Amino acid sequence: MNNAQYSIRVGLFFILGIALVWVTYETLGSKSSLKASGYVLVAGFDNVKELKAGDDIRMAGVRIGAVETTRLAGPRAEAVLRIDRKFSIPGDAVATISSAGLLGTNYIALTLGSPDAPPLAPGSEIRTTASPDLNTIMTQLGELGGKLEGALGSVGELLKGEEGKPGLFQRLDALLADNSDKVSATLSNLQAITNKINQGEGTLGKLVNDPQLHDELLAAVEQLRAAAGDARTLVDNTRAVVDQVKSGQGALGTLIYDEATAENLRSTVAGLRSVSDKLSQGEGTLGKLINDDTMYREAQSTLRKADRALDGLGDSGPITAVGVVANALF
Repeated sequence: MNNAQYSIRVGLFFILGIALVWVTYETLGSKSSLKASGYVLVAGFDNVKELKAGDDIRMAGVRIGAVETTRLAGPRAEAVLRIDRKFSIPGDAVATISSAGLLGTNYIALTLGSPDAPPLAPGSEIRTTASPDLNTIMTQLGELGGKLEGALGSVGELLKGEEGKPGLFQRLDALLADNSDKVSATLSNLQAITNKINQGEGTLGKLVNDPQLHDELLAAVEQLRAAAGDARTLVDNTRAVVDQVKSGQGALGTLIYDEATAENLRSTVAGLRSVSDKLSQGEGTLGKLINDDTMYREAQSTLRKADRALDGLGDSGPITAVGVVANALF
């Protein structure tokens, strides 16, 4: 190896070392600057799910901070979140523990929240919600598989049958074998019925094949619909009349709901009853005419006298006739 190649390799290793030092410095510098300039929020969970210091805090997929530490606080676990001061967290935002891929590391995911919600103050607690982890999902899948295995075993036993007893398929086969004649007869009857319907025999066949009967049926249905409309109109009119009566409109409404009219009607009925009572008791001129036959007899006597006077007029002059009539009457 000559000196030139050796110098080139040394230079490349030197540049690579400087790059690694710069990346390390930037990483540590960003975290230290975040720790120095960010503010803290507290998120409480039932289980932090192996969340550790330095894990990302993301909002809508954008890294806005890092987990500062995790701790136990009484009956729950808490994650202390260090948020960059460039970002404000709405008060209705929700924090969950998510995983970056199936086998990736965990991180804190924050929802965007409402734009008009007031931001959380430093040191305050953010709302959280639990998310199922991989272990929980696998456990639930195992339980579901056990239940499916038991259900399939029951179905298999039902199809296979117990010892000495036929299964479901065997029972169906025996049932069809024992009733093959009845099944054939039933199918033949159904075939005959469908043939009659296709040929237009019977009521159903005529309904299916006769267009005139179909049209008449539709006309009858239209008439029934029209009658139903008329009945609906009658009901609406009756309801309107009842509403008018209830509101005291019209003669019947006034008679039912107007106290003055009702009182006048009662007074009129009472007067008619009084007059009828007097007439039945023979009081007054009309009562006497109805109940006392004396006036009737007197009227008959007067009429007979008038008849005799008229008969005696004869050829008498007008003055004489007037005198005769006056003498006969009085």
